[in-house]
Amino acid sequence: MDPITEAGLNLTRRRFFAQGAHPLGWAALGALTGKAAMADSGVPSGVAEDARPHFAPKCKNIIYLHMVGGPPQMDLYDHKPKMRDWFDKDLPDSIRRGQRLTTMTSGQKRFPIAPSKFKFKQHGQSGMWVSELLPYTASMVDDMCFIRSLNTEAINHEPAITYIQTGNQVTGRPCLGSWVSYGLGSLNRNLPTFVVMVAKPTNTEQVQAISARLWQSGYLPGEHAGVSFRASGDPILYLNNPPGVDAATRRASLDGLRKLNELTAREIGDPETVTRISQFEMAYRMQASVPELTDLATEPESTFRLYGEAARKPASFANTALLARRLVERGVRFVQVYHNNWDTHANVSGRLPDQCRDVDQACWGLIQDLKRKGLFESTMVVWGGEFGRTIYSQGGVSRENYGRDHHPRCFTLWMAGGGIRPGTVHGETDDFSYNITKDPVHIRDLHATMLQCLGYDHRRFTVRHLGLDQRLTGVEEARVVKELLA
Repeated sequence: MDPITEAGLNLTRRRFFAQGAHPLGWAALGALTGKAAMADSGVPSGVAEDARPHFAPKCKNIIYLHMVGGPPQMDLYDHKPKMRDWFDKDLPDSIRRGQRLTTMTSGQKRFPIAPSKFKFKQHGQSGMWVSELLPYTASMVDDMCFIRSLNTEAINHEPAITYIQTGNQVTGRPCLGSWVSYGLGSLNRNLPTFVVMVAKPTNTEQVQAISARLWQSGYLPGEHAGVSFRASGDPILYLNNPPGVDAATRRASLDGLRKLNELTAREIGDPETVTRISQFEMAYRMQASVPELTDLATEPESTFRLYGEAARKPASFANTALLARRLVERGVRFVQVYHNNWDTHANVSGRLPDQCRDVDQACWGLIQDLKRKGLFESTMVVWGGEFGRTIYSQGGVSRENYGRDHHPRCFTLWMAGGGIRPGTVHGETDDFSYNITKDPVHIRDLHATMLQCLGYDHRRFTVRHLGLDQRLTGVEEARVVKELLA
């Protein structure tokens, strides 16, 4: 029998309704021919019928600033003054409690304490302790919410980044941005719902590998994967027409491809074929929208005074932060920015100041910019890494320099805007910043809380896959941290 005919005969009732590949599903193609999807319903286009918000959201957009490698919390936000008296003394066994170590320090004969060499002060009404390396951040602590008791089980970069981005240490699942895209849909037909940018750090001593697995859509439709904007050259590869191909020719070729793909979709019933049609059309519309988006010539000088002169330099963290605001301003739901080189196994005193200079003013400028644009209340900004660092030094230690190994038991992350309670300091750790002593927050709890701000009960926000109701927070217990909510 012809394979196409056989596929049609084998189409089950469940597959028929789940894929929406026949008349019930073709209403979605109206948007591809210029008709506004759900125009009369008030619901943004692309929202899944079974994934609409469960209650009124306080947050419409998220800008997630991920510091790849794991910032050392005791050098930035988790002040431990008692450690000055512990310089070069061994970490007590009663503190470590036999906890897992990486192979990079498990063979050390001793674990010498390395107090932070940087000075700290308290700031704002919240009294948050902030390192001297972050003066701009220190000036806005009352707009921010600090979680000092975040924790994870993952101790190495690959599983740890995957875990905090997708809710699971195993790759192949949808990331947070894809869940947001799937649930909330698009606010701008001419731009992706989920955009990813990788900033280039000033210091490139020890960068980690970053790949598209971190912004994949997993078992969600492919249209919900992140679209990567490049730091130099054309923002998106192959977006522009090749030499000799004008707009009319490109439009005619896309029309022909769409007809062929529609035939394939009707005959085979593969939902990814419909996704392909959608993405071709999106790419065509982006040929006009993306150049306008990335052209900063229209920004006033006051903008660059906020973010700093580095914002004029493509690929800098400040530049991506400014583009993140422009994306959110134009309706992009989720913007992910990766900033590398926070894996400070050595030379903390030489590398950490560079890292902080890259992000400090830019983060402050982003918050101020969102405020002046009227976007702060509806946009959540998240800053943090995949885990923390150890109070003991990796290798040798001196008062002026040291290295720190990975530490998943406690680390600091901050959030601001988008339904988050400002001026909040949540959680406490012991004098060694090694164990949590009050109000632990697992990354599953972080995800549940973020979904709450977006209008979702994380237990009910599910997708049927392989016979299971899959969700971002997984099957283990997760809770909304209500103390973080405004």
